[in-house]
Amino acid sequence: MCTAALRSLVLFGAFAAHADAIDVQLTAKAELGKGAPVLAIRILEPIAGYQVQLKRGDGQTLDVKGGGRPGQTRTIELMHPEGKEHWVGGITINYPRGGDAYMPLDFETAVAGKLDVRLDKSADLDVAARTVRFQLRGVAEKVSMRVEMDTGKLAFDGDVADAPEKNAVISASWPEADGRVMHVTLTAVNAVGAKYTLELTPWRIDIPHEELLFDSGKADVRAVEASKLDAAYRLIAEHLAKYGHLAKVRLFIAGHTDSVGPTAMNRALSVRRAQAIAAYFRKAGLQVPIFYEGFGEEALVVHTPDETDEPKNRRAEYILSIDDPVVTNARVPPVWKRL
Repeated sequence: MCTAALRSLVLFGAFAAHADAIDVQLTAKAELGKGAPVLAIRILEPIAGYQVQLKRGDGQTLDVKGGGRPGQTRTIELMHPEGKEHWVGGITINYPRGGDAYMPLDFETAVAGKLDVRLDKSADLDVAARTVRFQLRGVAEKVSMRVEMDTGKLAFDGDVADAPEKNAVISASWPEADGRVMHVTLTAVNAVGAKYTLELTPWRIDIPHEELLFDSGKADVRAVEASKLDAAYRLIAEHLAKYGHLAKVRLFIAGHTDSVGPTAMNRALSVRRAQAIAAYFRKAGLQVPIFYEGFGEEALVVHTPDETDEPKNRRAEYILSIDDPVVTNARVPPVWKRL
């Protein structure tokens, strides 16, 4: 909360000696649903009463009369909707022996609710196009973005929206920079200084590799195929040595089949094969967390009719990532299983 003293008085009549008859404090900020900004009037010397007359920026008026003995404090809630409001007016002080004094008031207050940022990472974050689109939930004073590359350099660090409308949809972009995007951090700040921060970590590396050949219906890694996994392991280890210190990198293995055979059977087979590949990498010495999932024929890279023997669809993906990766064309959401 921010509290400010308002002490300047414009006096009328011959009662300048009573300039300090009251002390006015302003609590200018409040959280939505937890009260309102407040004017606190502390009575310092005997007065016959006071009258507070204020006009809010949207035209609403406030007219409150009161009084009290020295040492007492009277409070007036300054109710208004979420956002900022400008108030003008003043306090008239009436003295026991006649006459009055006037304190002009001119100040701002703010009421702020909770902030939230909503987006669909698979649809609203386009790293290739260097753009992000999101909806701000609530009222913010400003929204900023920070984009960090895996080179350690910043591609962008600044404001992307100043005083946006409530629940605004905001699009932001950043300039081209060397390396891959490691972190995209969105920060919204409301009128009382509270922050909401959303951090996205879209960084990923798809490891190129030669596809394993499994026996029909089986998930055992054949000895003659092990050299393919050894080559992929070396490449994974190289990337981890280069980037592993920048974030908590994980390895994801996604298994796929063609559309020959029952859908449920293909899904189960692809899970077992992904698990077998993951287990091979662990046994070879990979220390990072490893996750696996099978998509069967439900994320075809080459769209075919059912019961089509398509070698390009019999594949696996080896993905180094921080967040759970997006799998292209997946018709069902993955449930990544940790090895």
